[in-house]
Amino acid sequence: MRRAHRGMRSLRAKLTWVNVALLALGIVTATAVSIMGMRHFLLDNIDAELTSSRDSLHRMGLTMKQIEYISALGMALDSLSPDGTERDGLPRADTLIVAIGASGKPVPIGSLEPTPRQRALASAVDDPGALVSASQPRDVTLGGDPYRTVGARLDDGTTVLMATSTESLHSGIKKALKVDAAFGVVLLALLAVLTMISAHHRLRPLEDMVETASAIADGDLTRRVPSSRTPAMETEQLRLALNSMLHQVESAFETRERSSAQLRRFVADASHELRTPLSAIRGYLQLYDKGMLRDPAERTRAWDRVNAEADRMGRLVDELLTLARLDQRPELDFRNVDLSRLVRDAADDLRVQEPERPLTVRAEGALLIRADESGLRKVLGNLLGNVRVHTPSDAPVTLGLERADGLVRLRVEDRGPGLAEEDAARIFDRFFRAGGGAGSGLGMAIVQGVVTAHGGQVAVETTPGKGLTVTVTLPAQSPG
Repeated sequence: MRRAHRGMRSLRAKLTWVNVALLALGIVTATAVSIMGMRHFLLDNIDAELTSSRDSLHRMGLTMKQIEYISALGMALDSLSPDGTERDGLPRADTLIVAIGASGKPVPIGSLEPTPRQRALASAVDDPGALVSASQPRDVTLGGDPYRTVGARLDDGTTVLMATSTESLHSGIKKALKVDAAFGVVLLALLAVLTMISAHHRLRPLEDMVETASAIADGDLTRRVPSSRTPAMETEQLRLALNSMLHQVESAFETRERSSAQLRRFVADASHELRTPLSAIRGYLQLYDKGMLRDPAERTRAWDRVNAEADRMGRLVDELLTLARLDQRPELDFRNVDLSRLVRDAADDLRVQEPERPLTVRAEGALLIRADESGLRKVLGNLLGNVRVHTPSDAPVTLGLERADGLVRLRVEDRGPGLAEEDAARIFDRFFRAGGGAGSGLGMAIVQGVVTAHGGQVAVETTPGKGLTVTVTLPAQSPG
């Protein structure tokens, strides 16, 4: 239990740190977006005013003489303090206007000589002509203070530079950053405390899970994790997953019981299948031992029957051994195999055995895959063997082969009587014979085992009275 408590404390800490980190990221992102938006908006206002002033100068077509009247309206110089002295060596003002003559030097406006700050503005602009033609104001720095500036050319060729300080804008941004940072720290601290309290309450169901797991370890498979009144999403998911796992454990025990029952039924069926030929062989041997087979024809018939039953028993044992090896997942001999050649060989065998049967083969050329050749021959042999046994000799058969999307599909289609739906569902069961027909009932089980060992699948499509189609799908490359 102490380990569980330490684990829960660690989980609470991780949840707290994750929540705090996510909120911090959100605060930083929101702050950055808002600050950038505020700066963009304020700069747009300043730029709009400067651009409007420049456009007004252009529209009015003023000369340098007429600019003297602008100072009287408060749009010119802000170079002197109220007591008439300069401040810090350079005058500080929110708005500066400086006139630059043809020589590229600042010129007086009326009786007012350029101030040091105006001269600094003129010096900070390397190319006044480029500033006049620029579509947007540009940033300049005067004595460490940021400004936005534009240029206008008068009708007499004089260039007027207008600059507005953005110091208040940057100061406001810094204050906003401090407020956002302080508010963000408070939010983060509050979130951390609330997350710890909530996680402590929400993760209490983990203790119930620990108790349930301990009971399961002691053998009580019926135990389940109860649901809490206010479950958290994570703990509820864990509870559902644990209960699902416990259900699967119970199902596994039930499956094992069913498998044991199937194994017993398989052994009983195998014993029954082997008992029939053994009984026949024993009966003929007893007849021979008692001298009851005096007629040579009877002895010949008895000998043929003994050989036939011995062959039948041998085939049955071979098929059982094949299934046993497939159940153990043997390592097959994978190599490049021309599946088209195997299909054509199987078709030739069928033509020899039943020359009157209509047979269509669609397997031209070569189709190489990585597979076990003997296993594939057994698959083809069993599929065509079922066709011979369960369909009339005049029923058409089609063998088709194709490659698509990295897979190889082999189709064996006949136009025989087909199977009923319930028989098709059991066609791969061992010792199942539809309608009590001939054979051992292991052929399709062997087909499925070999195909599965190759990493493929086998499917059956059938309609009573219209035939049966078996589709074997194999990977072009060997599994693994």
